[in-house]
Amino acid sequence: MRVQPISRVKILQEFRLQCQTLAANDNRGFNQEFEALEEVGKYLPNRSGDLEANREKNRYPYILPYDHCRVRLSVQNSQPHTDYINANFVPGGGSERDFICTQGPLPNTVVDFWRMVWEQNVRIIVMVTALRHKDWVLCEKYWPLERGTVHHGLIQVTTVTRKQGPVYFITTINLRQRDCPTGRIITHYYYPAWPDRGVPKDLSSLCAFTEHVRQELEAGPRLGPAVVHCSAGVGRSGTFVTLLWLMQLCVRGIRPDIRAAVEDLRLHRMWMVQNLGQYVFVHQCLLHWLSGGTSARAQIQGSTSNINHHIQDQPHSSSGRGGRAGRRRHRHQRQTAPSDQPLNTMQQILHPRMLLRRLLPSSSLFNPGSNAS
Repeated sequence: MRVQPISRVKILQEFRLQCQTLAANDNRGFNQEFEALEEVGKYLPNRSGDLEANREKNRYPYILPYDHCRVRLSVQNSQPHTDYINANFVPGGGSERDFICTQGPLPNTVVDFWRMVWEQNVRIIVMVTALRHKDWVLCEKYWPLERGTVHHGLIQVTTVTRKQGPVYFITTINLRQRDCPTGRIITHYYYPAWPDRGVPKDLSSLCAFTEHVRQELEAGPRLGPAVVHCSAGVGRSGTFVTLLWLMQLCVRGIRPDIRAAVEDLRLHRMWMVQNLGQYVFVHQCLLHWLSGGTSARAQIQGSTSNINHHIQDQPHSSSGRGGRAGRRRHRHQRQTAPSDQPLNTMQQILHPRMLLRRLLPSSSLFNPGSNAS
């Protein structure tokens, strides 16, 4: 299907008007859109993650991967359940498997994490969480912060270079598997200034970080999916993937549809873009990026104080409190599927929610660079 691209200027004009409309009447439009996404995906099964043998591999007991698109590791020594990792393939413009969103590794899952990176031929890892928040560990340190080598199972991980930007780090990692004659180069992007369940204070720095990753993905061949993770692998990870995905569309002259993107992502991993603040933040970041760096918060006329208050009032996911109750709620919510649940693969492909991804033209249709105005 050919798509007629539109100019970036027109995309900006339309998107600015859309954001102002959503922000009117104390963010009424944002609230309505986000509430409409509340039940998306909750009927999808996640039995593998809830098996007794796999529960200790989950950082949070109430955040489990959906079975239909979970990443499956190779089975080790014919042992059952060694194929499990708390990770899902998610779309990002080109296919159902453009990204892998996963939790931050635990001490007992670091080996599985690197096995996944190796087996899926991953070349880019994006980490959008700090290792710690006060005394709480959000993610195990799974790579050497400075030059050096560590071994995780059969995988040798060597930090070759580490460059520091204003608020993020870019590390070049050499990955080698025992008995494999050649290694692989992994680029690790680390943005620690993003608070759990919240949004970064510096909108422009996240836009610059995301644009850097986008250009890296565009420049090289896609040998495997890019891995994106935070602590739980849903809120910040979903926000980052949504922003990156919509940037890719805009560069190709395609109107962004944030609601449709979040809906699609939530059909692949639960709670992607976890709260209203993060949902609004995607709009602000995309508007900032489209505007060439001018203040998006000033362009979106509406109060965000209630949104920020809403974020602070929610239970902190890293605390671990309410895990069993959260899991019970999730079990209850997924007992019945809505009547319009896709029945077969063809219906899934033709479902309206898939239109956003199918709108991304291949490079053979037109020159992406022709729309840079």
